[in-house]
Amino acid sequence: MTRTISPDMGNLTLLRLPEVCRRTGKSRSEVYRRIAAGDFPQPVKLGERASAWPEHEVSAWIADRIAARDAGRAA
Repeated sequence: MTRTISPDMGNLTLLRLPEVCRRTGKSRSEVYRRIAAGDFPQPVKLGERASAWPEHEVSAWIADRIAARDAGRAA
C-alpha cells in the first residue's frame, strides 16, 4: 500500500520516545501521563511494539508552552 503525502504536510519526521523526552525535558512516565490527561500529542503506532510522535506536533506543544509563559508575563 502506497500513501501520498499532501503538499501542505511537507517533510514529516517521526521522533521516538528518547528524543521526545530530550526535547521536552519530560520523563517517559510524564509524557504518558500527559497523553492520558489529553495534554500531549498521541503517538503514531509504527508496529506492534513501536511508536513515534510527529516532530511538528511535539514542536507545536513546546511552542504552546512558551506562548503560555509569555502570555502570563504580559498580563
